[in-house]
Amino acid sequence: MVKLRLKRYGRKQRMTYRIVAIDAQSRREGKVTREVGFYNPRKEETQLDISAITALCESGAQLTKTVRDIFRRESLKIT
Repeated sequence: MVKLRLKRYGRKQRMTYRIVAIDAQSRREGKVTREVGFYNPRKEETQLDISAITALCESGAQLTKTVRDIFRRESLKIT
């Protein structure tokens, strides 16, 4: 099963995240299927590839709770 979840980047106390499609059994820094967005919690910046996200969700990808909250904050409705 594929999940959309966060992959951590950056230094200590200065992390940023990439929103990636990854196998559910992989670890957080595991091999990524596809990168679909970026999230910077320090500056509240978010960049999303909406067409890729909808294509992955239609093909059966699941969202983690954190990614779902980020999408909701950006007013993106994914079921």
